[in-house]
Amino acid sequence: MTTPAQGTPDGRVLERTENETRLPPRYRVLLHNDDYTTMEFVVEVLEGVFGKSPAEAFRIMMHVHENGIGVCGVYPHEIAETKVALVHERARGRCFPLRASLEEE
Repeated sequence: MTTPAQGTPDGRVLERTENETRLPPRYRVLLHNDDYTTMEFVVEVLEGVFGKSPAEAFRIMMHVHENGIGVCGVYPHEIAETKVALVHERARGRCFPLRASLEEE
């Protein structure tokens, strides 16, 4: 004779499902300093692509200028990729070598 499966006394197996909602991973969009892109253009990109206020855009631009790299924002992967592409598109349109990248938070 077989023994009932563990679970209930009548042999039914109870399943425990866990419904856990996870937020998607987030990515930092980074701007990299170079010797050719103007500070004014970087501020313009920060305001136009990232929606920063003039004061915040200036602060980030100065951080990038002084430290070589700076965070522009944190987004889900697809949005971060789009922001990087927009920065590159705008920079190439104005013949600047400005570079952006993303990294997982």
